[in-house]
Amino acid sequence: MRAARFHEYGGAEKLVIEQARAPRPGPGEIRVRVAAASVNPIDWKLRAGALHRLIPLELPAIPGRDAVGTVDEVGDGVRGTSIGDRVFGLGGVSGATAELAVLSAWAQAPDAWSDEQAAGAGLASVTAMRGLNALGPLAGRTLLVEGAAGGVGSAAVEIAVAGGATVIGTAREDNHEFLTSLGAVPTPYGPGLRQRLSALAPHGVDLALDTAASGSLDDLVAITGDPSRVATVADHAAGQRLGTHVVNAENDSTLLSTAAELGRQGRYTPRVDQSYPLRRIAHAHAHAERGRPRGKIVICL
Repeated sequence: MRAARFHEYGGAEKLVIEQARAPRPGPGEIRVRVAAASVNPIDWKLRAGALHRLIPLELPAIPGRDAVGTVDEVGDGVRGTSIGDRVFGLGGVSGATAELAVLSAWAQAPDAWSDEQAAGAGLASVTAMRGLNALGPLAGRTLLVEGAAGGVGSAAVEIAVAGGATVIGTAREDNHEFLTSLGAVPTPYGPGLRQRLSALAPHGVDLALDTAASGSLDDLVAITGDPSRVATVADHAAGQRLGTHVVNAENDSTLLSTAAELGRQGRYTPRVDQSYPLRRIAHAHAHAERGRPRGKIVICL
C-alpha cells in the first residue's frame, strides 16, 4: 500500500511517500480503505521527535491518528459493522495516513459529511466532548472556549451550542466571522479578556474550556471563580498546578457515535481549513506547524 512515512525524526521534509506493509486488524478492530486522514498537532510533534521520550515510535512510522474510509476487513468480535460501511474514527497514535489503516474506535459517517469533513471529526470531536463532559451540564450556562477557531475549539463550540450553552469564543480578529457562523460570540485573545467578558456576559461566565494552551488558565480560573469550572485539553502542566480538569482524548466509539448523530441532525459539521493530496503531506504538516488553522487540515488519498 502507499503510505506517508518518516524514517527519522525531524522537519516536515522527512516525510516521504512510499510502499509499506498493509496492517491487519486485531480483535475488536477494523481496517478501512482510507479516503482521507487529518493532521493533528500530535502528528507533527511525533514526527519532529518532540514526544519521543513519552511516546516512542518504531521507525519508519506512518503519521496520523484519525481517518475516514470504507471498511474492507473486520477483526474478531466486531459486531454491527460490515465490509463496505463508510466510517470515521481513530486508530493508534500513528498509522492513519496510508491507503489502509486500522481503527479501534469508529462510527458510521453521516451522509451529509464529505470525506474531508469526516476525516477531521474523529480526534477533534472526541477531545472536545471529553472536555465539555468534564464540565457537567451545559444547558442554560455560559461557556468560554479559549482557542475556538481551531479543530478542537470549533468542534467544542458547535457541540456546546447544540447542548444549549451560550458560547463565547476567543480567536484572532480575522476568525471572528467564522466563530459567529458556528454560533459563538467572538472576542479577541489576550490582555483585557476579563473586561471584555464583563460586557459580553454581564451575569458572568459559568464554565471555560481551554483548547489553545496560550497561558491563559490562571485567567480562566479567575474568570469562572473555581478551577472545577475549567477544563483544559491542551495545557496539562498548568491544569495540574491549578487543579482544573485535565482531559486527554480517548478512542471512544460512543462519543464518535454522538458526534455522528449531531452531524445527521445538522448541528455539528466538522470544519476544514484546507485539504492536501497525499503527495503534499509535507506541505500539510508545515501548514499545521506554522500556526492555528481555521478548523482541520486534511490529507486526501
